Amino acid sequence: MSHSPGPGTPPASSPPPGFKAGVKLGFRRGISRGIHGFLFIVKILVPVSLVFLLLDRTGWLYALDPLFSPAMALINLPPQAALPILTALFSSFYAAVGMMVVIPFTHAQFILMSIFISIAHMIVIEGLIQHRAGIHMAAIVSIRLVAAGLTVYVASLFFPGTEIPVVMPENLGLQLPLVDALLAWALSTLTLMLRIILIIVPVMIVLETLKELGLTDRIAGLFRPFMALLGLSPNVATMWVTGTFFGIVYGSAVIHDEATSGRFTGDELKRLHISLGLSHSMVEDPALFLALGIGMQWSVLPRLLSAAMAVHLYRLLHAVRTRRRASPQRRAY
Repeated sequence: MSHSPGPGTPPASSPPPGFKAGVKLGFRRGISRGIHGFLFIVKILVPVSLVFLLLDRTGWLYALDPLFSPAMALINLPPQAALPILTALFSSFYAAVGMMVVIPFTHAQFILMSIFISIAHMIVIEGLIQHRAGIHMAAIVSIRLVAAGLTVYVASLFFPGTEIPVVMPENLGLQLPLVDALLAWALSTLTLMLRIILIIVPVMIVLETLKELGLTDRIAGLFRPFMALLGLSPNVATMWVTGTFFGIVYGSAVIHDEATSGRFTGDELKRLHISLGLSHSMVEDPALFLALGIGMQWSVLPRLLSAAMAVHLYRLLHAVRTRRRASPQRRAY
């Protein structure tokens, strides 16, 4: 029995072409989608990072530190932990890690902060990317902040005394001159853009080639049992693998392109974004922390567990709301 494609159905639904033809077509489409995705992330990353650089020059980050320091006590961290956490939230993940290395935190405090910033970093840039791909920015930012706080609190129960204050280095607040800071920002941004395009284009070429050869569904099927454990639909396996291994920024082209294709329900996308928001970039981040002496039992497991629990909690609340909405209609009959 033949199936006629519906509106908006991609060409991959038709019988796969020959191997050489499929590779050529996948290569061309992959380059096109990769460049399109690269421009998409540039429009977000460059202006937002520049704005935060200029705001940082005004001292706003240090001004917010006293306001957030008391909140650190709620998750059993010292007041001084607020500064690297704020840096990770609004500026740079790597700048926050560099700050954590300079400040004489204990190993246990370092572990707790690494968990927090792994879950909740660059929330404006990544929040905007996810907002354009299927979930409201305020919702995903709130979920990531709450999940980061709860996960750190639970982990802190294994490390007594993590709330003890530390002494801040005297030269921590020194800044480069504005011109030098702008040049450093431009260089780091160009380097990041190069890394992004070198990742996005090959990934898109591989994905498009797999689609043309009819292999996408087979590969996604390998992850279906794991998708169920995380509370996700097997349909989103490709986006989940991309975001989990490459991160939201580097995987933004694939995530945005797939999410806006019309092939997924709103519920599928929301569950995916909750999961990715809490457990993305699961190769680069753990590797960095491993080099700093933090084992994968702290850099990987807490994030996967918090992601699974958050998604299943969302599914439970969604089911309860659906039943409540259906109850008045049943009574009417």
